[in-house]
Amino acid sequence: MSEADDFVDAIVVGAGVVGLAVARALALSGRAVVVLEREGAIGTGTSSRNSEVIHAGLYYPPGSLKARFCVEGRRALYAYCAARGVPHRRCGKLLVAASEDEIAAVATIAERGRVNGAEDLVMISGAEARRMEPELTAVAALWSPQTGIIDSHAYMLALQGDAENAGAVVAFNTPFVAAEPAAQGFLVRTGGVEPMRLACRELVNAAGLSASDVADCIAGLSSNAVPRTHFCKGSYFILAGRAPFSRLIYPAPSAHGLGVHLTLDLGGQARFGPDTEWVDAVRYEVDGGRRAAFVAAIRRYWPGLDEEALSPGYSGIRPKIVGEGEPAADFRIDGPQTHGMAGLVNLLGIESPGLTASLAIAEEVLARLEGGRPPA
Repeated sequence: MSEADDFVDAIVVGAGVVGLAVARALALSGRAVVVLEREGAIGTGTSSRNSEVIHAGLYYPPGSLKARFCVEGRRALYAYCAARGVPHRRCGKLLVAASEDEIAAVATIAERGRVNGAEDLVMISGAEARRMEPELTAVAALWSPQTGIIDSHAYMLALQGDAENAGAVVAFNTPFVAAEPAAQGFLVRTGGVEPMRLACRELVNAAGLSASDVADCIAGLSSNAVPRTHFCKGSYFILAGRAPFSRLIYPAPSAHGLGVHLTLDLGGQARFGPDTEWVDAVRYEVDGGRRAAFVAAIRRYWPGLDEEALSPGYSGIRPKIVGEGEPAADFRIDGPQTHGMAGLVNLLGIESPGLTASLAIAEEVLARLEGGRPPA
């Protein structure tokens, strides 16, 4: 790679919610930051194709990065939304045991959540759950009042604004092509209409679904340090009209997702999903033929669902670093302490609860770059 066109302190690859949070943290620390985004707008991938839920921290193994960053991130996110005027609502959710044989699983999740630091969790009876949500069928439920919903695009715009106000630049239609170690850090080559050669001290790979591909294009990084990303698609169906629920409703979770749950947007419209479908490529069309499976899953906790009111909505892709049938993996935040390359952080397998955890992940990246925290 030839001489650089310009030098900056840090380059972040990817302008999704985590990349923008990282860019904000780096810029606020006084660094000159450039964000490389191959699309023409922020958050066009996983960040805009999810449930927009602020998670409490129930599901993740105690001590995991997902557990820690979800709880830390949730607290920081509510404070940030309040300070910056980002639309959100702490509506709470019910995690439902639809049959007697699911009660133990829900109780286990309740205990795990308490260990993780999720506040105010209460196991309630089916009758109590139905008093809260009369259309619900449940024999027991976990009430999580700290769960909420957020306008994810407004949140990303706020992060972008903070980063840019601190001097960061977001370069749209500018895909990352390759990087190699250099005397001052890295030389980075971009594509697009106006390809650039940028030098930087620090490089953060927050490319989401493409994070493994980006890592593969960093010269000097061992291939053993780069897990393969597997695509796990989740489709959503939309309910016509207004839902008879004011809280989020979740079933007992499945192995690779939280089940076909009911979430609400800030306007009150209900959407159901995501389901789980392993795919070989990123394709976002929703197969209307999946509706029957959705109806069966939803009627376990809402038997009054009108099947005809359910229509295909949208889908997202989870960037998994394990394949179908394998145990769920934790976030991978691979800094210099992990791979030995000073100034490089790879964020791999950042799926749910990545939105909730985004501010905490950003602080962790900053700590890894500054050498103040060893890998967990």
